[in-house]
Amino acid sequence: MSLEVTMIKIRIDGKYYEVKPKKNLLETCLSLGLDIPHFCFHPAMGSVGACRLCAVKKFKDQDDNKGRMVMSCMEPVTEGLIVSIEDPEAKAFRAAIIESLMTNHPHDCPVCDEGGECHLQDMTVMTGHNYRRFDFRKRTYKNQDLGPFIRHEMNRCIQCYRCIRFYRDYAGGKDLNVFGSHNHVYFGRHEDGTLENEFSGNLVEVCPTGVFTDKSLSKHFTRKWDLSNAPSVCVHCSVGCNTIACERYGSLRRIMSRYNGSVNGYFICDRGRFGYEFVNDEKRIRNIKIRFKKDGDLEEADNKKLLSVLETAFSKNKKIIGIGSPRASIESNYALLNLVGEEKFYHGISKKEQHLTKTVLNFLQNSGVQTPSLRQIEKADAVIVLGEDLTNTAPMIALALRQAVRNKSNEEAEVKGIQLWNDAPVRELAQNSKSPVYIATPLKDSLDEIAEETFRASFSDISNLGYAVASLLNDAATVSQKPDIDQRKLAEKIADTLKKAETPLIISGITNGDEETLLSGMKIAAALASLDIKVMFCAVLPECNSMGLAFIPGKSLDDAVSMAADEAIDTLIILENDLYRRATKESVDQLFGKSRQIIVLDHLVNQTTLNADILLPAATFAESEGTLLNNEGRAQRYYKALINNDQVMESWRRIGEFIKIRNGDQSIPWNRFDDIISSLADELTAFAKIKEYMPDADFRMLNTKLPRQTMRYSGRTAMYAHMSVSESRVSQDPDSPLAFSMEGCQEIPPSALVPFYWSPGWNSVQAMFRYLDEPNGSMKGGDPGIRLIEPGKKHDDSYFHINHEPFKIKKGECLIVPVYQIYGSGEMSSASFTISQRIKEPFLYINQTDADVLNIYDGEEILLEARGNTLRIKAKIEMTIMQGIAGLSVNLPGMQYVDLPCPGKYKKQ
Repeated sequence: MSLEVTMIKIRIDGKYYEVKPKKNLLETCLSLGLDIPHFCFHPAMGSVGACRLCAVKKFKDQDDNKGRMVMSCMEPVTEGLIVSIEDPEAKAFRAAIIESLMTNHPHDCPVCDEGGECHLQDMTVMTGHNYRRFDFRKRTYKNQDLGPFIRHEMNRCIQCYRCIRFYRDYAGGKDLNVFGSHNHVYFGRHEDGTLENEFSGNLVEVCPTGVFTDKSLSKHFTRKWDLSNAPSVCVHCSVGCNTIACERYGSLRRIMSRYNGSVNGYFICDRGRFGYEFVNDEKRIRNIKIRFKKDGDLEEADNKKLLSVLETAFSKNKKIIGIGSPRASIESNYALLNLVGEEKFYHGISKKEQHLTKTVLNFLQNSGVQTPSLRQIEKADAVIVLGEDLTNTAPMIALALRQAVRNKSNEEAEVKGIQLWNDAPVRELAQNSKSPVYIATPLKDSLDEIAEETFRASFSDISNLGYAVASLLNDAATVSQKPDIDQRKLAEKIADTLKKAETPLIISGITNGDEETLLSGMKIAAALASLDIKVMFCAVLPECNSMGLAFIPGKSLDDAVSMAADEAIDTLIILENDLYRRATKESVDQLFGKSRQIIVLDHLVNQTTLNADILLPAATFAESEGTLLNNEGRAQRYYKALINNDQVMESWRRIGEFIKIRNGDQSIPWNRFDDIISSLADELTAFAKIKEYMPDADFRMLNTKLPRQTMRYSGRTAMYAHMSVSESRVSQDPDSPLAFSMEGCQEIPPSALVPFYWSPGWNSVQAMFRYLDEPNGSMKGGDPGIRLIEPGKKHDDSYFHINHEPFKIKKGECLIVPVYQIYGSGEMSSASFTISQRIKEPFLYINQTDADVLNIYDGEEILLEARGNTLRIKAKIEMTIMQGIAGLSVNLPGMQYVDLPCPGKYKKQ
């Protein structure tokens, strides 16, 4: 139950305002729409008063005519506060600060990557500073090579300390720091080298100048005002961070974070930021290709030839099978279901993955336990992580946990009267005080440094620990195996901590492939719920639409292979899915061998597309509209940033044409995106809320569409002058309320449709606060997305009795567990050039003692036998892994599929 906030009254420049308490003056003024120049303040990181730019005049009372200068970011709002932003002395002070910063700032705005989107430019204009009076030699620095993601230009630094505070304090990075003193301060690494933190790309947006810029953008640089933008959703994991996709000349130029107060807030991970380049990749499938002869090559074809072939493929007497995908949109999967029917629609994932995903969905819908948003994860006061390497499988959840550990110290600060925005004293008070986080995984984790205690063990022992915790919380919870003494002590400590917590959080998932570990986490959550504790359960899923696929009826890929073993398939349709990443080569080859004709819709060339008889270019997230369901069940819409070129088409639209051919002369079932949404909501009622919530294509503001481009967009009439002197008509988008133009309503749109941040005087991303209720709050009108999963009213005791029999490890074997890599394990991001520079070779982690027994050395190529397969792979000695366990890298380029975890053994060649 939320408590009403008692508002207080303050006076700013003679005008009275009612505002929230426990805020600083700067964020209060920004939420009121008042302009105060600032550099060092960031809503997610609080105030430190480093830049001195946000100075205002504070008056003791109404009779005080002199006042005194205060920094608004360090001034708490209190009842009766009287301040002036427009006071001449305050304005002169702010202008002097800018002038002092400019004494060493280079005159390079025309060539600076940040130009036109620079917070320093905005603040310089805002303070009224025009001409430089400093005629002497400027201080200069040597720039560093910081790796493939970030370009470094230290001469532009204004010493605001934002970069260090984000990288070290917020994101937990270690290899970026500040060196020097006084007027010679350097922000960088101790030596040249790649920034190691998984969130380093956020420095691009955190930095108010051009010190840290996007190196991937610089390869095809475009001035920021010349970009056409669209609201989008990250497609590289199940968290569903909101992004902005930026286009110029028909190519995707960059990805930026898009604020969502309930999901990713201000930040995204580096895989989400730099994994976009597959959209522009040379290996993109852009033309229709058909194999006219059985053993011939694929040949490019036009629509007429395609129609002729499809009419044969979809004749009434043909047996047609459809295989969907967890990386395709809900609409595309539904379209394929509509074409082939429920009995012939397969999810395109293994039976185990499908079972585990549906287990998660069933638990979240019926257990009475809430699944949290990222913002709610940040508020958890006790956490246990079971089996998931969050930094590599769901990086933003890992970042949220780094904020959650501060809740204990934040409470201590509030007790002592320190307001939470006052960052330095809050952190100084905290020292090593942390909210408890327990991590139980087979391998070391970068989150170990924030953990109260870690538990390195096999999945069987991890699940035993979980079962023991659950049984201590509720006697009705069964234990599959009695824990040993050490497990019992740790279980007692964890159970006691969770029981005392107000908002405990259990994190597990299915990326580790172990059902027992997942069930043990569910059992802990159910036990806490039975005690009327407001527990949260967060499940990590493999892909961007894994949850959405679970809502759609269908069978597994294993079922399709089994079916093909008994009967032939006339036409097999595969939707945006490389099946060789989902099953063994033998089983996929068997499926293809029993299919007379294979139709594949996809973006990039892969092993599956090479087997296609008809290969159709599918639009990526940047070239289409679609809906994804993240791991908490939040439906979110992405919109096209690029106009479809060549023969590229949205998968749902292409499948609509298939349906028309299949049904004879009838019209396409859906001509626009809204049509398929209506059909989806009517036929699958679980998605009904999407239709009610999302703005449709006919949505208008002031009777106009919403522009994808800012008012500063330039060169439209000259962009294609080398091809034609006549300006062609602006491309149309009948599927959304967004226009491929700068014309349209310039007012703030609904949160789900925000394509860029801009406000008069604010050209940088700092204009974002104009779109929020308050800094670090929610978007105006509510955050994007709508949840389709709400917990049941009562807890379900049946979850106390769920157990799963673990597989047995024979003598001479070891347990092979999956090891995910943030750079490399993702299918689409791996095809991005910038990300590819961070991908490691496939490897097998082994224990030093186990390696010594077999005389194996670090980096040596060895033979691994697992699930009947023999792999040649490099050994990597890992000191933290237990004896009898080996960690195999998952889905790195060139690796074959292995169903993990599983028993196996390795040896020297």
